[in-house]
Amino acid sequence: MKAGDELAPLEIPITRTLIVAGAVASRDYQDVHHDAVLAREKGSPDVFMNILTTNGLVGRYITDHFGPSARLRSVKIRLGAPNYPGDTMTLTGTVTVVEGEVAEVRVTGANGLGHHVTGTVRVAVPARSDSSEAS
Repeated sequence: MKAGDELAPLEIPITRTLIVAGAVASRDYQDVHHDAVLAREKGSPDVFMNILTTNGLVGRYITDHFGPSARLRSVKIRLGAPNYPGDTMTLTGTVTVVEGEVAEVRVTGANGLGHHVTGTVRVAVPARSDSSEAS
């Protein structure tokens, strides 16, 4: 891994089930994340994804790319355009800095309305040891 490396994009369909399940799993019971009628009464066209679900999806994107030994050191994100049901969020990333076994990755998640999430993730990726060489 080196600065400038780009991660393969990950497309995530934004379903009502994903939005509601993420809110419930993170114990975020705000009605705008599970009740479309109340969300509309508050000015939103539909329920929308909470930041904790987005944070989890960003973490998954990084660990899926770097593998099972990868360890998230920090995740710093900002939300922009909401994720509504029926849209797709595409996560992309670029390695910006590598210091030993730790990489910093600039992440963007875009949907049909614009950037849903932007931020940086620091991830530790231990060097692989090939035990077959010891034979």
